[in-house]
Amino acid sequence: MARTALITGVTGQDGSYLAELLLEKGYEVHGVVRHPERGLGEDLADLEQRLVLHRGDLRDGASLSEALRQAQPDEVYNLAAVSRVPLSWERAVDSAECNALGVVRLLDEIVASGCEARFFQASSSEIFGGSGGVPQDESTPLAPRSPYGAAKAYGHLLVDAYRRRRDLFACSGILYNHESPRRPESFVSRRVTAGAAAIKLGLADDLQLGNLEARRDWGYAPEYMEAAWAMLQAEEPDDFVIGSGRAHSVAELVEAAFAEVGLDAGPYLRRDPVAARPDDLDYPLADPGKAKERLGWEARTGFEDLVRIMVRSDLERLTRTSV
Repeated sequence: MARTALITGVTGQDGSYLAELLLEKGYEVHGVVRHPERGLGEDLADLEQRLVLHRGDLRDGASLSEALRQAQPDEVYNLAAVSRVPLSWERAVDSAECNALGVVRLLDEIVASGCEARFFQASSSEIFGGSGGVPQDESTPLAPRSPYGAAKAYGHLLVDAYRRRRDLFACSGILYNHESPRRPESFVSRRVTAGAAAIKLGLADDLQLGNLEARRDWGYAPEYMEAAWAMLQAEEPDDFVIGSGRAHSVAELVEAAFAEVGLDAGPYLRRDPVAARPDDLDYPLADPGKAKERLGWEARTGFEDLVRIMVRSDLERLTRTSV
């Protein structure tokens, strides 16, 4: 009998890749969306036909209860979030409602439903904030610097509390930056790859960026969803840092993207001080050793290959849509 999974945030980058992964493994996949009638969008139309969608919102416990009742899942993946750090400063209350209290609502509804589903929480490297120490592992102290990071830290800690007190099979994946062609252009990775592609095609004149020295541990999103699945297949629930263990600067990202389109970035690059984040992390760098040892998971796609995948996708998309 096929296993059943319920995914919040199924319309996003991570949710869509996870849904595809689970379908390939023979799961029946259900997704929680705020507006099922709008579907998943043109790019995910084929995926939508293979899912069961439920109306729901992490701010509404009753809707989560109904989705759980209908789906009767074996596994629940909570990927929904207010996902951008700068936006969390503008929507601090909304970030807390979704990224923190939403986790509690979902955990409570799982307990109340009696469905005994295994639970995955998408945690974030932002929970470490300015705690210092490089690289970071599961024992690194939490020191978030933004409403997003603080809300994610709350959710992260609640997963551990419910695991201990409610005897839930609940895991947090502390995910470092993970990118793909499905990443929105509001994130710097896609802003760079789409910008390089647009300049190459004569559709843009420059690329405006903030702090080029900022460093990130970047990986390939589909692989990180493999880690999420692997956590729920383990014998015992636990938390895991998921990252590549290698960091690169925004400047290196720009260089790699423009090299892929055969251009020198210098003449096209414009500095935008407004885009720089004053609360940027000191040096986010994952130590994924525990995931490798316990789950057999490690990042496979290198930085240059990741950039190449994204740039080529943006070139294809822009060529198609600009005709």
